[in-house]
Amino acid sequence: MQKALISASAHEHGRALAGKAALVTGATSGIGLGIATALAAAGADVVLNGLGDAAEHRNLIEGLAAEHGIRTAFSGADMSKPDEIAGMIAAATDELGKVDILVNNAGIQHVEAVETFPPQKWDQIIAVNLSAAFHTIRGVVPGMKSRGWGRIINVASAHALVASPFKSAYVAAKHGIAGLTKTVALETAEHGITINAICPGYVLTPLVERQIPDTARARGLTPDEVVRDVLLKAQPTRKFVTTGEIGALAVFLSSDAAQSITGAALPVEGGWTAQ
Repeated sequence: MQKALISASAHEHGRALAGKAALVTGATSGIGLGIATALAAAGADVVLNGLGDAAEHRNLIEGLAAEHGIRTAFSGADMSKPDEIAGMIAAATDELGKVDILVNNAGIQHVEAVETFPPQKWDQIIAVNLSAAFHTIRGVVPGMKSRGWGRIINVASAHALVASPFKSAYVAAKHGIAGLTKTVALETAEHGITINAICPGYVLTPLVERQIPDTARARGLTPDEVVRDVLLKAQPTRKFVTTGEIGALAVFLSSDAAQSITGAALPVEGGWTAQ
């Protein structure tokens, strides 16, 4: 766990989430960064978790702090390792005083037929996409209960609701996230805590971009055919979902206006699962 790299005093009173502290996993690109940016714009202090270049992450959190007048911190915790997850939550609590909003977004993918799917890839995907959410939720719920307020947002997928071929581990993990969300919602319903799963369709993130060539190989298609005939074919709007749309929903779910929404799996996928 890396300690905070930059801090800034919160300002601009009246923003919906001013005074709240958020932890977003997998937050240095794609959906996670979109959510972290939206929470910051709403006034929340934010800890971003991710892997990669420390200098780039420093620039990222410094930029968020300066633009939105919030406190920011960075964690390099490996979401496949429970001890690092526990350390991240402890450090986030030390840096910001609490974790009011938890966003479980970290995820990895592998595309391959089940009979040749590498067991180590299965284990990695289940660890990062499902087990990590258990460990983070377990770590933050006691504090949320003590304060009588908390928001947990699990970034699931349309694949928490329906399946696609060649993604056995990912689909299994996302279905698991939906079940975990419902269970924790029932356990925390009387404590001022909500937990929901956002289920995006295809968003043109680095994760999706990386799986296009894998899907092309698995299905014998060109990359352009994968985008047209596999990815966007599933979404009646024929458009990629944007990270801004997901971020806006996360802000709403974190607000008091959403206090009666809990245990829900909310599709944001252009009508994919309506078919």
